[in-house]
Amino acid sequence: MLIWVVVVSVLSDGVNGKANATETSVETERKLKLLNKPAVKSIQSEDGDIIDCVDIYKQPAFDHPALKNHTIQMKPSNAPAMENSKEKNRTSETVAVSQIWQKSGSCPNGTIPIRRVGKQDLLRANSLENFGRKNKKYKSKRNATMWNRCQFARECAEPNKVLIYPKSLSDYSFSSHVKMDYSLSDWIVDVATKNAMRDHEAVLVTAGYNYLGASGDINVWNPKVASMGEFSTAQIWLVSGPGNDFESVEAGWMVNPLIYGDKVTRFFAYWTRDASNKTGCFDLLCSGFVQTNPKIALGASIYPISSTSGPQYVISIYIFMDEKTGNWWLQFGSLGNVGYWPGSLFSTLRHSATMVQWGGEVYSPDVKKAPHTSTAMGSGQFARDLFGYACFIKHVRIKDYSLSLKYPEWVAPWGDENYCYSPYNYQPGFMSEPVFYFGGPGQNPLCP
Repeated sequence: MLIWVVVVSVLSDGVNGKANATETSVETERKLKLLNKPAVKSIQSEDGDIIDCVDIYKQPAFDHPALKNHTIQMKPSNAPAMENSKEKNRTSETVAVSQIWQKSGSCPNGTIPIRRVGKQDLLRANSLENFGRKNKKYKSKRNATMWNRCQFARECAEPNKVLIYPKSLSDYSFSSHVKMDYSLSDWIVDVATKNAMRDHEAVLVTAGYNYLGASGDINVWNPKVASMGEFSTAQIWLVSGPGNDFESVEAGWMVNPLIYGDKVTRFFAYWTRDASNKTGCFDLLCSGFVQTNPKIALGASIYPISSTSGPQYVISIYIFMDEKTGNWWLQFGSLGNVGYWPGSLFSTLRHSATMVQWGGEVYSPDVKKAPHTSTAMGSGQFARDLFGYACFIKHVRIKDYSLSLKYPEWVAPWGDENYCYSPYNYQPGFMSEPVFYFGGPGQNPLCP
């Protein structure tokens, strides 16, 4: 009798295993069909990617319930542009605007290039539902955000006020200050929440105003990423809303083997309306972002890459709101507007951003503890190594209701593991504009 029970149990487990495997396979195929729209043309890139040229009206964005009857905005209402190279007076770095797939072909008018998602991409994911999405930033129920305002303050004694210090262009030191009203409950992260975070950022931050755009020239590198579940970015964020439910639009470059299956530097975009809890994704890996440009593929590799003490390359990123439509546009250097995040995706961000960040992010389950991850940020060297060694963002700009691009009035560098990754807003000369450097190797003798 005992033998019979064991045999039945084994057979039952085997059947359930096959059923679960079949169910997973069906779900995977369904997800692939949802993500990979029918292609008018497909391009095999020399880096292994397949780029599908998809009818612009059949792109993934329109699977979103809020966009069922959406009319594509083919260009911004006021068509703003970043400062040109003459205005920026570039002398020591070259703009990197090429993607490797472009060597193998181009997409016809009326289509957009979309990097094809493979079955293996989905099988690497922790779940099909969360594929392409960052882990939720904050698990605390408190009204917290990623920045502890006391990092920038001399004191936080007054319950609803904090001193914010501007960076003077004359000496770029904490030499003067202005008192501004903030509710600290909106901005302070409790210690338990902060320690539970699995990401680290070394950034330049400005906050306290209404921002309609931000831009910068981001130095391009290929940092080490230690394991499959980790990633490293250099990017620009525009953020609004409370910290445990914030909204953001983001863009820059990233190395993310979990999403892309390799450790190549790629151009990315990201959005969320709930701190990555249930909404948002990279690139076009969910419905939301509306692409209009036939020449740029989100998630595709970019080149050339900077080298230590060698040539330095940058990508120029500009994210801005169309005041007439409320859509947030993404511009990629001389290749122009990539597309936009419709304002209908958001709540607070539909009106403006209240914080802008420039810098790097490392995600890993092995940050803020020992042994620390060896995933690098930026070039993998610390910020104070400066040009040719450390990663930088030049020509930092914000756009406010003056509708002009300008250097932020109030900024502060911030990082929470400075022995692992560091931020440094460096002013090369007395009257010159600061350059923001950031990065680090992760694990090292000072960051065990």
